[in-house]
Amino acid sequence: QVQLVESGGGLVQPGGSLRLSCAASGSISSWYVMAWYRQALGKQRELVADINSGGSTNYGDSVKGRFTISRDNAKNTVYLQMNSLTPEDTAVYYCMVNSLGLGVSWGQGTQVTVSA
Repeated sequence: QVQLVESGGGLVQPGGSLRLSCAASGSISSWYVMAWYRQALGKQRELVADINSGGSTNYGDSVKGRFTISRDNAKNTVYLQMNSLTPEDTAVYYCMVNSLGLGVSWGQGTQVTVSA
């Protein structure tokens, strides 16, 4: 199974930016989807953004125009650049990979807190 390690979370003021990273250990298949989800306190986990092996991206409505997902295939790493953060973005952010033949793996999560 693929191991995922997230980093980059923290405390930021409203309007600020953060970049999350998710490094996958081991190789993943030539077909995959890597994604960021988030779960705020008392709410269901929701998709933030995903990117597939072909480079196509998809974003949740609440983050379109503010967040950008990208990847570095050589490093097996996916990034989430988050700009114009608001308190509503406060959540635990989870990295996920769905890799053909290897199934779905989740990271341990990283806390993002947006507060003045």
